[in-house]
Amino acid sequence: MRVEVTGKNIDVTAAIRERITSRFEKLEKWQVSLINPHAVISEEPGNKFKVEAGVSVPGTKLVASAEHDDMYAAINEVGQKLEKQLNKQAHKGEARRASHIDVPEDEESEVV
Repeated sequence: MRVEVTGKNIDVTAAIRERITSRFEKLEKWQVSLINPHAVISEEPGNKFKVEAGVSVPGTKLVASAEHDDMYAAINEVGQKLEKQLNKQAHKGEARRASHIDVPEDEESEVV
């Protein structure tokens, strides 16, 4: 997978690029094609690192950001947020409001 990684006020090393790529690869377990994954890492004042990531999937676009003192913790947090959004998107069709429709009429009369 080709992930576009951009650094603002920070040099993107091979280790940083590898960590971000591995976090995006974990999203592939949902068996959804990831379109144009990208991440932006910036060093904020006060030695904080901000990571913003986005990826398009069929039907929607997922965007997440995190800010942390440790850059790798921020990358992991962004990965978890993207995974949570992808999980929600994958199970969206299963979440139906009117789940009581599936109950057969015979069981309803026995309960009363």
